[in-house]
Amino acid sequence: MKITSFEVNGRSTYGVVEGEVVIDLIGLAADLDKEFPSSVQKLIEDGEGALHKVEELLERCREGNDFAEYQYSVDEVNWLAPIPHVKRNIMCVGKNYREHAIEMGSEQDIPKHIMIFTKATNTVTGHKQSIPLHENVTEELDYEGELAVVIGKRGRAISSDEAMDHIFGYTILNDLTARDLQKKHGQFFIGKSLDSSCPIGPYIVTKEEIDDPHQLEIRTSVNGEVRQSSSTELMIFSIPEIISILSKGMTLEPGDIIATGTPAGVGKGFKPPRFLKAGDTVDIEVRGIGILTNRLQ
Repeated sequence: MKITSFEVNGRSTYGVVEGEVVIDLIGLAADLDKEFPSSVQKLIEDGEGALHKVEELLERCREGNDFAEYQYSVDEVNWLAPIPHVKRNIMCVGKNYREHAIEMGSEQDIPKHIMIFTKATNTVTGHKQSIPLHENVTEELDYEGELAVVIGKRGRAISSDEAMDHIFGYTILNDLTARDLQKKHGQFFIGKSLDSSCPIGPYIVTKEEIDDPHQLEIRTSVNGEVRQSSSTELMIFSIPEIISILSKGMTLEPGDIIATGTPAGVGKGFKPPRFLKAGDTVDIEVRGIGILTNRLQ
């Protein structure tokens, strides 16, 4: 199941993407006088029971054309981030691919222990949304294509064996980074937290649709030119390890988003560097999930 938030006809809602169609679950539920979670965040918090409600609505929708008014082409909606208003900062794993760690420094930069930083909530935006270049504060805005995990079940001190049970689904994330701010301030937060510097989407794919999140091709293109081409099997720290380590002393909550790191091929890694400029289009594809597209302005 592919779940996302969007705007259509001047209102915000959420629904399920099936092929080239987006089904408005809120509108459909209201028409059928069904109680239903008011947002994707609430849907995740309500657990498996809420997904059963989604399946019931979809079955009614498929029965005939009575509910055609709640079905929209993917081209006529304004995409939002799947969870437009995240409750907490996006948690990100740094240097989780060996070759990326090397391109940012040397083999000495390959981490022995997991590196975690966060991006502020103001960074979140959606598929096909324009991204400001922030030319007044940075001259080195860079892309980072990543697989992201969405937590579905609350937990602390989660073991690696239990970790996958705490996942709701997977999505795509662009960890846009101001490299010069990162270097200047000697830490990640400022350079990672510019407004709209964390496009997420186009949707969350629920976990049962992904057989193995460690066997997914990931590719980033800028203006059609492939810059990053790798596989999630090359992560240094696996998804169960990431969840287990993060949760040792911190409770993970439904709706938390964890970016699992970017492979080699970022703009900073080229000689000379190839940072983003106005008019650039960035496409990030993760096989089995979809393509996240954004344009710099």
